[in-house]
Amino acid sequence: MPRHDFFHVDAWVFDLDNTLYPPSVRLFDQIEVRMTAYVMDTLGVPREEADRLRSHYWRLYGTTLAGLMHEHGLDPDPYLVDVHDISFDALTPDPRLRDAIAALPGRRIVYTNGSAPYAERVLAGRGLNGLFDAVFGVEHADYRPKPERAAFETVLARAGIAPERAAMFEDDCRNLAAPHAMGMRTVHVAPEPEPAPFIHHHTDDLPAFLAQLLP
Repeated sequence: MPRHDFFHVDAWVFDLDNTLYPPSVRLFDQIEVRMTAYVMDTLGVPREEADRLRSHYWRLYGTTLAGLMHEHGLDPDPYLVDVHDISFDALTPDPRLRDAIAALPGRRIVYTNGSAPYAERVLAGRGLNGLFDAVFGVEHADYRPKPERAAFETVLARAGIAPERAAMFEDDCRNLAAPHAMGMRTVHVAPEPEPAPFIHHHTDDLPAFLAQLLP
């Protein structure tokens, strides 16, 4: 039973996009469109080149924003406001997920590479608002993105969380390497497993998995 691996955990850290809502919602598709447009306008490049750069920055730096900051000195705050100005109509409340998270013992936080205001709107759309002790965006990691270990260290320090007593739930496999190295329990939340030595558990049904962790 997975429960035996979580007896010591008293801090539960959740990624946001494609973790606290299913990938089928395709919310991030809207963000990608806006990111491409922002790169086009900022760098004065055509759409094809903007898409290439966005993908290149994501692979090299962890996020498009990190690449734009590193290579072009971009001011992150207007970017974060612009790319997260999307429709949240596709989100629906998930009482099953809310109940499962609410039953977890200890502290519960959200940590996303998006912005905290964006995260709050997603949580409201999922009926999860008011459930977490804190919501951290990339701005709380000094704009350093996951998967950088320094980003995790900054956010956990701000939250006052000891990694060895925490668990991380994340859809992007590469973002679990640093938490694992820091001593966190790692759970890959995705339709298909991606075997890796830094993943302790995989689930394609987060509420059901969380229910297994309770007595």
